[in-house]
Amino acid sequence: MSPVVITLLVVGGIAILLAIGYINSLIESRNLERARRKAELGDLIKRCARLSEGLPGQFMSGPLKLLLARLELLDCEHLLPLDKQNTALRERIEELRRLIAQGEAIAVPNAPQKVFNEAKAKEIRYQLDDLHAQIGRAARAGLLGTQEAKRWVQQIRDMLVRTHLELFNNLGQAALQQNRPGQARLAFERGVQYLRKLADPTPYEAELMRLEVQLEQANALVLDRLKPGAGDPSELTEALKTLEDDDWKKKQIYD
Repeated sequence: MSPVVITLLVVGGIAILLAIGYINSLIESRNLERARRKAELGDLIKRCARLSEGLPGQFMSGPLKLLLARLELLDCEHLLPLDKQNTALRERIEELRRLIAQGEAIAVPNAPQKVFNEAKAKEIRYQLDDLHAQIGRAARAGLLGTQEAKRWVQQIRDMLVRTHLELFNNLGQAALQQNRPGQARLAFERGVQYLRKLADPTPYEAELMRLEVQLEQANALVLDRLKPGAGDPSELTEALKTLEDDDWKKKQIYD
């Protein structure tokens, strides 16, 4: 074999090896992208389902339930070509289609949840943050128009305000029931300050007035508790008695 032929064979072999490596790289990249997309869609589906099932009943409505079902269905339909053998996914798609067919008459079994402590308020705030993100996704996917998306965002803000108001009111009422007017005053004061700091507190004027009345009542209880009773010696009374005793003793000595 001539040197030229040998060179061509070597170059050809190297080219084949490079081509095989490139093809393997493409296949691996494609598989990684496929796995990444499956994981992303699976996470989005779970988030929609958690919101639909876990959002407190006082905030869930038929239209919101329907929107979350439509968004979850969209994600499921995108996932199906990547996971064709997933029987559970196919069943979920059929279930979502049946729910969506009900329109805004869709059942809303979410039970109301009492906001009784900071941890519960934080949990609901996280849910509302996630809901805000889902509304943005729905708008980008064409499921919502711009104005409709803005209305949903405004409703989410109202849900957040209502969550804080319920928290401060419940904390204050619980403290009053436990005969702790100081803590009740602090809770009501936090509520008043929260509303006053809102960019537009106008829709919550009634709630602000109610909290201000509760704050005054709690403050009156605190002040009343600080008043010494008629027969109870205060520190000032004791100090005056001590001074009088000292003056009497000095007078006895000098007399």
